[in-house]
Amino acid sequence: MTSVQANEPQRIHPQKFTLWVAMGSIVMMFAGLTSAYIVKKNQSTWLEFELPLVFWYSTGVILLSSITVHLAQKSFKAREMGRYRSLITATAILGVLFMALQVIGFLNLESRNIALVGSKSNSAASFLLVITGLHMAHVLGGVIAILVIVIRAYISRVKHYSSLSIDMVSTYWHFVDILWIYLFIFYNWIG
Repeated sequence: MTSVQANEPQRIHPQKFTLWVAMGSIVMMFAGLTSAYIVKKNQSTWLEFELPLVFWYSTGVILLSSITVHLAQKSFKAREMGRYRSLITATAILGVLFMALQVIGFLNLESRNIALVGSKSNSAASFLLVITGLHMAHVLGGVIAILVIVIRAYISRVKHYSSLSIDMVSTYWHFVDILWIYLFIFYNWIG
């Protein structure tokens, strides 16, 4: 006797769908901002300057954090909770370090008399601040989400192994990582 299985299409979780829609909106916002950057760059008053070296370091940090969140996700699914806690905590720390390095980069620009805001600022530096600042705000949102699941990982007494939270955080974290790589390449070679 043969049985026929109904091939139901696999549906995406509503929260994951919402995350994907939000990420699509974020992509559109950054596409608009980088397009405006290119248009504005054609002005004669545009100031050319090199990004501080610390932005390279921050790029390495966010790439490393993408590895740690991936390994944390794998550890969670393997129910290696000690390893999961360590890796997800490391990801949060690396996210904070990334933002700190970005702030140091902006302070470096200010120390080189490249004003980011105010009457002495140039639109090149202001665009860098706005675009990178918006990215940092999205990284901060990711760090907050990571901290929520870190706290849950340490205080939860109930063994609930739904991977929805770590899957969503991991997806978002890889997204902000890829977004930064795009911005970094844009600043250094395209823009």
